[in-house]
Amino acid sequence: MLFGSRAVAVAAISAICLFSSVSAQAAAMRCSSEEQTCVAVCNKMAIKPNLSACVTACGQRAAVCKRTGCWDNGAQQYCGLQRN
Repeated sequence: MLFGSRAVAVAAISAICLFSSVSAQAAAMRCSSEEQTCVAVCNKMAIKPNLSACVTACGQRAAVCKRTGCWDNGAQQYCGLQRN
């Protein structure tokens, strides 16, 4: 159940970020590599029924990253992924 509540929290954060006024577009390559790393971590999970929710959360994080230039991995948020 802990993972379910974490997924809800990630979805809520994603929604808030999507509606924020930040208009910077992140470099798709950098956000895509973060998404690939996220999916790789999901694939290593011992609890396979949660795999779909984990991969979905990675996609939501990538969408936010592309809009804001910030990646939020659930434990920390880092920015600076905008195009130079």
